[in-house]
Amino acid sequence: MKKTCIYLSFFLFIQIHLIQAQQSNWKMVEGKIASPWAEKVNPASPLPEYPRPQMVRENWMNLNGLWEYALLPKAQGESMPSAFAGQILVPFAVESALSGVGKTAGKDTLLWYKRTVNVPAKLRKGNVLLHFGAADWQCDVFVNGKKAGSHQGGYDPFSFDITPLLKGGNQQEISVKIWDPSDDGPQPRGKQIKNPHGIWYTPVTGIWQTVWLESVPKTYIATTKHTPDIDKQTITVQGQVQNGQSSDRLRVTAWDGKNKVAQQEVTASEQAVLQVANPKLWSPDTPFLYDLTVAVVRNGKVVDEVKSYFAMRKISMQPDSKGMLRMLLNNKFVFQYGPLDQGWWPDGLYTAPTDEALKFDIEKTKEMGFNMIRKHVKVEPARWYYYCDKLGMLVWQDMPSGDMGNRWDSRPAIIGRATEKDRTAESEQIYRTEWKAIMDANYNFPSIVVWVPFNEAWGQFKTEEITKWTMDYDKSRLVNSASGGNFFEVGHIMDLHNYPEPAMPRPDLFGAKQVIVLGEFGGLGLPVVGHTWQQKDNWGYQTFKDADELYAKYDEFMTSLEGMIGKGLSAAIYTQTTDVEVETNGLMTYDRKVIKMPEAKLKQIHSKLYNPALGSLKE
Repeated sequence: MKKTCIYLSFFLFIQIHLIQAQQSNWKMVEGKIASPWAEKVNPASPLPEYPRPQMVRENWMNLNGLWEYALLPKAQGESMPSAFAGQILVPFAVESALSGVGKTAGKDTLLWYKRTVNVPAKLRKGNVLLHFGAADWQCDVFVNGKKAGSHQGGYDPFSFDITPLLKGGNQQEISVKIWDPSDDGPQPRGKQIKNPHGIWYTPVTGIWQTVWLESVPKTYIATTKHTPDIDKQTITVQGQVQNGQSSDRLRVTAWDGKNKVAQQEVTASEQAVLQVANPKLWSPDTPFLYDLTVAVVRNGKVVDEVKSYFAMRKISMQPDSKGMLRMLLNNKFVFQYGPLDQGWWPDGLYTAPTDEALKFDIEKTKEMGFNMIRKHVKVEPARWYYYCDKLGMLVWQDMPSGDMGNRWDSRPAIIGRATEKDRTAESEQIYRTEWKAIMDANYNFPSIVVWVPFNEAWGQFKTEEITKWTMDYDKSRLVNSASGGNFFEVGHIMDLHNYPEPAMPRPDLFGAKQVIVLGEFGGLGLPVVGHTWQQKDNWGYQTFKDADELYAKYDEFMTSLEGMIGKGLSAAIYTQTTDVEVETNGLMTYDRKVIKMPEAKLKQIHSKLYNPALGSLKE
């Protein structure tokens, strides 16, 4: 017993000194504003939370923390460097302050990572999967010097089975090579640009979501797909099983707390269709989630099991009493109103400093009385959508823009076809591959109710084809083909952008054929001294001197918006949740330290927008 205590004390002593050493080797890059959570980042264990709430297993290991890094000329850096420049804090992009590096990469540079990982025997009992939440953009992964695989795409998760590459013993070396051409390439990049200005922001290169290991059996569940039907009172679940046997069964069980709602066993290749009697419907007011377990069963024994959840909700459209198409939630008209949410951070760029920070923006949006968020040309980590599911926030999910060409005058009376981007075959394939991967990765989140393939004609191409494919691929959601962009009579939604005043597409042209929405408006700016990205040359679409002036104009906009609902408007999106870099048109400052208009006052004036009588449906 005495020996055990000595060994334990020695082990704890070593661990404490390792953590202290890590902390002393990392320092956030200074010179810019930071959010309150930056000082809470633990370099020994940043973002330690389980990264995949829709498919949970217990045997996993977080690899976030300090890795070695090197930035090398692309012509010289194809082989792993013999020496590294220093340490980088994963999962923060190399350009970010929280990475501890704060350097720009670009098309002529390769970014290398390396880390030696102590993988315990418990994790190596089955097959070992190496997961990346996201890495921007082209990624090659090596384990113990041997290639595990490659991936292209900055916004979708990917993984490799590294079991054959593991050495004997616990210590394993993982290295990663990344190339990201930013706006010099045709790939989806959202608002990233090598020379940030105006509405275009700092590039994001490298790993920017959690890296982790997971132990799975040889036969395991790779993905699940959940599709609710509130009219039939069913949830359909499809599982994809790796390395299965012909006799394997898939057991799917739905739970309401500890009460079993339904259970069904099917062959591993079949869909399970569970009856959910008298379902509790998910909405922003009542965001009820059912628990779900999915298991592979062989000869009566569970081989693999994952825990998940689902919601019973429906998004659809139907004419109102005036013949105008309305957007419905659970067969009822609910006006959808929320902010344009860029998802950027002054310290982490694409990556929130902590899980608490990631949740904060959603909580504040909810407190302000919004019921929807448009996630603008960016895709978030899975935990962000999980919090939208838990808190009750509708989400419109954009495809990140790329290969951008002509901007287009988005006047509502025009249906234009001539301004589509003429993309190369490579560019098209990159877009199609990543858009499908984004939809697959986020299909199970009930909060997502609208897919948006294009924004404002930024790289918009083959609109009819892409929109129809999106509609066919996911029939459970609505599709907004081109938010504020090149208008086509395709998709469920006609979307106008107008700054700063609210406006709407002409009901007489579109209202009987498509749901009409105001996809962006507002942009009312208020720079707050001490909380801006730079000292001068900050801007908004219309700038005010103080919060009272700002609120008065915003209140005026809400009165106008209320009048438009009765004329056929189904949704509106205000620009924007926070300031971002030089933009000061946020409801909050970029550092989230100042909320420019009180949440309670905003909630009060927003409440008048949710009167269902404004869009009464046909009986």
